This record gives sequence, C-alpha cells and structure tokens, in this order.
Amino acid sequence: MEVVNSIRPILAIGVSLLAACLILLTGERARNLREFWTILAAVVKFSIVMSMVPFILDGKVIEYTVFTIAPGLSIGFKVDALGIFFGILASFLWIITSFYSIGYMRSLNEHAQTRYFACFAIALSATMGVAFSSNMFTTFLFYEVITVCTYPLVAHKETPEAIKGARKYLTYLLGTSIGFQLFAIFMTYNITGTLDFSHQGIFGEARGVVSDTIIIVTFILFMAGITKAAMMPFHGWLPAAMVAPTPVSALLHAVAVVKTGVFVVVKVVVHLFGINLLWDIGLGTALAYFASFTIVAASVIALTQDNLKARLAYSTVSQLSYVILGVALLTPSGITGSIMHIVLHAFGKITLFFTAGAIYVAAHKTKVSELNGIGRQMPFTMAAFTIGAFSMIGIPPFGGFISKWYLTMGAIEANQLPIILVLVSSTILNACYFLPIVYAAFFKEPGTAHHNAHAPAHGVAFAGSHNPHSGHKLHEAPAMMVVPLMLTALGTIVLFFAPDFFLDITKIALENVTGGK
Repeated sequence: MEVVNSIRPILAIGVSLLAACLILLTGERARNLREFWTILAAVVKFSIVMSMVPFILDGKVIEYTVFTIAPGLSIGFKVDALGIFFGILASFLWIITSFYSIGYMRSLNEHAQTRYFACFAIALSATMGVAFSSNMFTTFLFYEVITVCTYPLVAHKETPEAIKGARKYLTYLLGTSIGFQLFAIFMTYNITGTLDFSHQGIFGEARGVVSDTIIIVTFILFMAGITKAAMMPFHGWLPAAMVAPTPVSALLHAVAVVKTGVFVVVKVVVHLFGINLLWDIGLGTALAYFASFTIVAASVIALTQDNLKARLAYSTVSQLSYVILGVALLTPSGITGSIMHIVLHAFGKITLFFTAGAIYVAAHKTKVSELNGIGRQMPFTMAAFTIGAFSMIGIPPFGGFISKWYLTMGAIEANQLPIILVLVSSTILNACYFLPIVYAAFFKEPGTAHHNAHAPAHGVAFAGSHNPHSGHKLHEAPAMMVVPLMLTALGTIVLFFAPDFFLDITKIALENVTGGK
C-alpha cells in the first residue's frame, strides 16, 4: 500500500481551531462576521477532507507524523478508508448543523453564543483528530479534547439541571476514560511495544508472549473505557446530556461525540486486536451479546419516555450498539453493516433531533404527549421526522434499511440465530416508539393548547391565536432550521438509492482489515 506524506490531515484539524480563535476575537460585536467564520471553516474543512478521497479510492494512505516521543509512541496521523469515511460524515454534517445552529440560537436569542460557536469549532477539530489518528495515543488525546470542549455546550443553559447534566457527562466520560481506557493503553504498549494501528491488529504477535487472560482483560478495559459508545451500563451520561441545546444534541450526540465512541470501538477491534485474534479467543461473540442487550434494553426504556429528546436519547443508546454489534460479528457483512450504520444512523438521527428543536422553537413543546395534530401545523418538520423515524426503523426506501440488511447478513455468516432475533425484536421496538408519534402528529386532533412555562419568550410564535381549534396554524420554525432538517431527511433517502460512494470506501476498509478475504 502506497503511503503519501501530506499535511492535509493537519489542515483539516487546524481550520476549525483557527475559526474558533476568529470567533472568539469577533465576539458579540459582529455576529454576522462571527457566524461567517463558522460557515467558512465548515466548508473549507469539508473541502480539505474531500481532497483526500481520491488518494484513498486509489488504494493509498496519507500519513503525517508530528513528532515521536518514543519507539512506537508518537503524535501522528494516518488517513485510511475508515478514517476518511468518518471524516467525510462529520465535516459534511457540520456545514448543515452550522446553518441550523444559527437559526436556532438567533430564534431563541440564546446567551453566550460566541462561546457556543467556538466550542463547536474546537469539537469538530478534535473529531477530525480522532478520525485521522495513526495510533491509540493520538486518538486518546483528541478523544479527551472532545469531552472537555463539549462540557460547556452541555452546560450551555447554565440552569441547575444543565449544570447537573454536564457534571454527570464529564464524570462518566473522563472518569471511565482515565480509569479504564488509559490503563488499557498502558497495558497495550507494555505488551506490544507500540500503539500504532495495524490493519491486522497489533496483539496477534503478542499472543505467544502473554496469556489470553491478559489480552481479554485489556480488551474489557478498552470497552469499559470508551464510554462515548454509550453501551450499558455506561450509558447514563447520554440522556443526562440532553439538557444541551438541540443543535448540540443533534451533531455532538448524534454524530461527533457518540460516533467518536463507536468509531474508536471499531478501531480497537480491528486495528489493535484484529479479527483473527478475537475470533480465536471468542471475544467477538461476547461483545456482540453485550451490544445486543443494550440494543433491546435501551429500546424498551425509550418506549417509556414522554420527553421527546429523552426518547431520542435512549434510541441513540440502542442504535449505537448496532455499530458495535456489527463489528463484533467479525464477518465481512457484519463489519460492512457496522461501518455503514455510522453514516446512515447519523443522517436519520440528526434529522430527528433537528425536528425536535424546530418543534421547541415554533411551538414550545417538548413532550410526545403534546404532539397531537402538530403534523398538520408543521408539515415540513413532521414529514422530515417521519422520514428519519422510518430510517431508524429500517423501512425501505430509507437508508437505515441498508445497514440492518448487512447486519442481518453478518449474523447469518456468523451462524448467530440469536442475533437475528435481536435485530428483528429491536426493529419492532423501534416501530413501537416512533410510529405512535407519527400517527399522533398527522391523524389525531390537537388537544388543548399547552404553552410550556419554561419555554423562552423569544422564537417563532403562533400565527394568530394560540388555540389550535380557532383555525389558525403554527408557523414552521425559521427557514434556516427547516431547510437543514429537510436536507438531512432527503439524505436518508438518497443514501438508500445511491449508497455506492460510502460502500466503496467501506469495501476498501474491509479489504484492509481482512486481507482481501
């Protein structure tokens, strides 16, 4: 495999760091200029990432080492198929979310907008750092930066509830990362003498040097320490973090933070331990069953949630474990489904969070029980919600069907009938907690108008009377919010009919880790 030495990964990381500095310097004095930096950085970042795609499709990798600390321990970057896949996803959705954020923050006249946009930019830099890391040490550094710079975003409202949720967020993510993941990294370096990612895994040669027990313990420590993946019982931070503004929930908790978690799990499985080793020891099967428990249990809890964002949060806990389940099957179709679910879930779930924010801004509603008839009052928003929900369920012609198809095929390849039953059961549960919302929105009569006492005084109000029976209807949220959610909803449909671009990259990643088998 040809290696190309280039600073493009550094540029992709640095552009939003520069934007964060410009945002802070501009401040509240010129908010149009401040938000221009956000949009410009997002577009430039995506352009830099896309400029690396031809190299990857040509079978090359891009590397750049900043400095070496010790043999096998460095700050370095490597852009391969798996990394570019994640980089494209995060950088593209940042563009859409930036427009949505501007509409949301201005409509609600939110405070501390400069801090918000600056932290957002830093979070995207760190996400690129994780995507393009060449070793576990570099990954860990950027993984921790994401945690620290998103804390102010979770605590943005500065209410007691927001501060409590943010502290829980920080405690879970930092505590488990330092307590488990960092210890696992030390053990890995001590056992193998390197932290550099390898397509076949770096633990293979160490199996004859240390016992399987030590390898199993190290693996468990990694899984317990990558809490951003939200696998039970280390999931409590994610619902707590829903106190954040909706754009934060949308991108950071549907893409950057949680997807960083499952992305790192995939990297650890295939690049540190390797498919063959995990298959021989049986750790893949064990991980698959732990992920299966999370998929079903979180879906059951989602059924009980009346708060819309809480229901979406537990849905995310469940859906994230599809990614872990797929890679844990250690089969070609399973790994394909795992990688594809990263992008397909991202488009569907970000659409759902966008719609939750639009409903809050336009109607001041946060509960599922308040949404009767709202589809007739906010047709574009609820149409997008329906598309996102159908994708989460896995109904064709929506993108989520593709990843569930590959996951099912992966379970068949692994001769895991119980996993197939889990996928069927979870799909039914997905339908049970999403379809009633769609039905109520379009087919139930609006109830008595309910104005949330805690809703902000600003934002889009009703057109005329607040009584839905008076003949007046709600306005949609501002166009800068509605257009992004329609685009991401459209994306879930496009990805069903034209998934080839991402499938081609996934195929290259799969060939790398399986040796072309």
